[in-house]
Amino acid sequence: MTLKLYFAPGACSFVPHSLLEASGAAFEPSLVLLHKGEHLTPQYKAINPRGQVPVLVDGDQVITQIVAIVDHLAARFPEHRFLPAPGIARTRVLETFAWLNNTVHPTFTHVFMPQRFTDNEAIHDDLRRFNREKFRGQLAELEVIAGRAAPFIAGADFGPLDAYTLTVTRWAGLAGIDPTSFATLWSFVQRVAAHPPVARVIERERLRLDMYKPA
Repeated sequence: MTLKLYFAPGACSFVPHSLLEASGAAFEPSLVLLHKGEHLTPQYKAINPRGQVPVLVDGDQVITQIVAIVDHLAARFPEHRFLPAPGIARTRVLETFAWLNNTVHPTFTHVFMPQRFTDNEAIHDDLRRFNREKFRGQLAELEVIAGRAAPFIAGADFGPLDAYTLTVTRWAGLAGIDPTSFATLWSFVQRVAAHPPVARVIERERLRLDMYKPA
């Protein structure tokens, strides 16, 4: 059964991309260039009508949405313990994962692409300013979570929280926030980036972790 991941460099697709690399399974990474509108082409929308990444194709199954994809990979590769066994530990991981996906991620999107939320250009700067400060507070909360990592957020095993934390911390620079100002969080991100499967994905996606440019 073949595996194929549609990903965009630096997007949240980095999370399943890292898990697939960590699984050791053969898979085909398929690059989707968002800035060129490749996610909006008829060919891509035939795969995902919502025009989003990531998309995982597993045999004849097409799976969209990062939470569903991660759950599928955790079940497909149980030996890697991407998610804890059912119980309170798994519940807590899913709790944080949901917060990253439904709160932290959209806050950043309000800063980076306010046009997605209103066509009134007159309030785009206000949206950026307001949500930048919300995002800064969320990074501070994430720093506390990262500070408890031993060595990963869920414990001994690398998982989606680690890859998502790296992703949103990297986005801080794009939001005009210096990620190195969160010393504990930044140190954790460096450790995750050095994890061999993550390092391979960073190289494949040609990512630079610190995207901050002082005004």
